[in-house]
Amino acid sequence: MNLFDFIQPQKGEHFKTLHKRGSLEIIRIVSASLEEPKEFCDDKDEWVVLLQGEAKLAMSGQEIVLKAGDTLYIPANTPHSLTSVTKGALWLAVHYDPKRCG
Repeated sequence: MNLFDFIQPQKGEHFKTLHKRGSLEIIRIVSASLEEPKEFCDDKDEWVVLLQGEAKLAMSGQEIVLKAGDTLYIPANTPHSLTSVTKGALWLAVHYDPKRCG
């Protein structure tokens, strides 16, 4: 599989699980342009890398601007919002439960 081989979604985001084992899950995310902010709050820790495009997130009262190559750690149960994203933004997200990773 090639990370860059995808069909651009018309709206929202497309999520594809690339690998899952125990509490670990690796997901490819392809974004379309946002019509309105999208809120998230996951029950696992998350580490993301933006592979292409640009994005802005709001988390813990701060605006976070990401460009291609930037990474972000989001602790479990931390509300965060995707406030803007370029069409075709490509993410790699790693979700995991730190209590089960030793």
